[in-house]
Amino acid sequence: MDLSTINPAILLASLMIASTPILLAAIGELVAEKSGVLNLGVEGMMITGAICGFIAAVETGSPTMGFLAAAVGGAVLSMTFGILTQFFLSNQVATGLALTLFGLGLSSLMGQSYVGLKPPPVGDINFGPLADIPFLGRVLFQHDAMVYVSILIVAAVWAFLKFTRAGLILRAVGESHGAAHALGYKVVAVRLAAIAFGGACAGLGGAYLSLVRVPQWTEGMTAGAGWIALAIVVFGSWKPWRVLIGAYLFGGVTVLQLNLQAAGVEVPVEYLSMSPYLITILVLVIMSSGRGRAALNAPASLGRTFHASS
Repeated sequence: MDLSTINPAILLASLMIASTPILLAAIGELVAEKSGVLNLGVEGMMITGAICGFIAAVETGSPTMGFLAAAVGGAVLSMTFGILTQFFLSNQVATGLALTLFGLGLSSLMGQSYVGLKPPPVGDINFGPLADIPFLGRVLFQHDAMVYVSILIVAAVWAFLKFTRAGLILRAVGESHGAAHALGYKVVAVRLAAIAFGGACAGLGGAYLSLVRVPQWTEGMTAGAGWIALAIVVFGSWKPWRVLIGAYLFGGVTVLQLNLQAAGVEVPVEYLSMSPYLITILVLVIMSSGRGRAALNAPASLGRTFHASS
């Protein structure tokens, strides 16, 4: 075992890259849940975004078009969930699970002829002399655009929820849809917009996997990332910056276990590989044990069906 082979700067830079798809999916789900909607279809939206983005990038030769197509694909799939839950009043948990299964099957069908192909490369942003700063240059200034976009989205969501009237309305709908409806707010429209935003962010996270993290298409390549994103929303107590920290912690565990394997740590590979998921489960147990929903800062109407007559 030789831990000296682990470079801290490279470890932190890799952490940011590994965390980006989960962060994008988690911040989108946070907005959806803030509106009172529990969408368990994040995994399905991510894998759909991954294949939509991959196809668009390969066919057009433009990674930008790939990410745009992924956002649209994720949002369109999320609207299936939105229509079923908001208009037909179907159970949100069951519909979300069905959305995940549907997304996995649809992506497998769409991606059959794209296995083995390589997408156009996504280059890093050129920060000039900043990239040459010892340690910080490697950690902060040698990434592709989506790493910075994900952080900007977190900041934008935080500002939107905290300082804007629209953000206040969305939070009001999530806390008490009946009271919001009585005040004249269009609960269904607000929730549909939040669901679409969550789907678009999940799609971007999936595209980051297929275009940057693992630049190829493989069935089931999200490998549970959507479920981790759901857990991180709870870990972050439905607060954007805490979600960022949670995503980076999970990314750090993922990257660290790979580095420990390379360093020759005498622990079975299987234990190291499952460690991120075990830590996520442990976090959920700690966050949930002995506390009510209010203590966790969860929206009061989360998962509850809205009837216009109520």
